[in-house]
Amino acid sequence: MHIWTIEKWVKHLNYDSQKYRKGLRLRFDDNVDPEVKRACKEFCNWLRKEYFFPVRVPIYIKGTKQIKALSGEMASATFFFPFDTNDEPYARVATGDYFELLEKRGKDNALASILSSIAHELTHYFQWINGINLTEMGAERQATAYARFILDEYAETRKHP
Repeated sequence: MHIWTIEKWVKHLNYDSQKYRKGLRLRFDDNVDPEVKRACKEFCNWLRKEYFFPVRVPIYIKGTKQIKALSGEMASATFFFPFDTNDEPYARVATGDYFELLEKRGKDNALASILSSIAHELTHYFQWINGINLTEMGAERQATAYARFILDEYAETRKHP
C-alpha cells in the first residue's frame, strides 16, 4: 500500500456532491533564495505529474529559519489539517537555513533537505486525506519514511535537485 496513491478519501469526502478545489500550490516569501525557489517548483511540478491531490494543498515556502507551530513550538516545517474536510489544509516549510546547509552539506544535499521537508509534510496530507489515524510517533515515522521514498523516486529523474 502506497499512502500517496490509495484512495480512501473517496469514501469519506463526498467528492461528488462537494466542490473541492484540487491540486498542489506553492506560495513563496519574497526573501526565499532563487535557487531554493527553482528546486521547489521543479519538485512540485514533478509531484503534480506523479500524484493526485484531491483537495488543494498550498505549501507556503518561508524565508525564515524556523516556523512557529500551532502548539507554540518552533519547527522547520508544519502541516495543518482541518477537522472539517470542507476546509483546505496547508503546509509551511522554512528555508532560511539554506545557506548554512549549503556550507555544511553542499548544494545538492541542502536542496534535498528542503525537498524532503515538503515530501514529509505532504505525507501528513495523505494521512489526513485518507483518514489514516496513527499515534504521533507512528505518523512521524511514516512521514519520514515516505519522504525518503519520494525523494528517491525523484532522484531517479534527474542528476541534481
